[in-house]
Amino acid sequence: MKLDAPVQIALADAAATTRLGAALSGLIGSGEAILLTGPLGAGKSVLARGLIQALAGADEEVPSPTFTLVQFYETAPPIAHFDLYRLEGQGEALEIGLEEALDQGAVLVEWPVRISEAEWTRLAPDRLTLELSHAGEGRIARLSPLGAWKGRTLEL
Repeated sequence: MKLDAPVQIALADAAATTRLGAALSGLIGSGEAILLTGPLGAGKSVLARGLIQALAGADEEVPSPTFTLVQFYETAPPIAHFDLYRLEGQGEALEIGLEEALDQGAVLVEWPVRISEAEWTRLAPDRLTLELSHAGEGRIARLSPLGAWKGRTLEL
């Protein structure tokens, strides 16, 4: 499917969420961000794990960075997985190395609302916002491409 405009994808279960993450792994490049939004338990960490393991190998341990705030992976491109849930505001989020991570590779960010939309436009004009929501036993993923993400083809 072409990512020309926002698209919705039904995800039947955690395995489908993992597959979406793996499919996105082939599209992300250095200097780009995937911003993961949605309520607790919507599958943000599951999707991130699928993307990272697709790049690093299925045996790569991918813990949620809720308490460490960020985990770095030596993949191609290098991936930094941020979880901003516990942060108070934009200043704290920028102090933990987000800008440097974008300079060195790509980022996955859970709870990106801790940083303003204007700041995201400055930091990562090439980004995909991916909102996960509950839908019965499954999930709905809404993908909104910006910058270089527009026009890419996602194969599930």
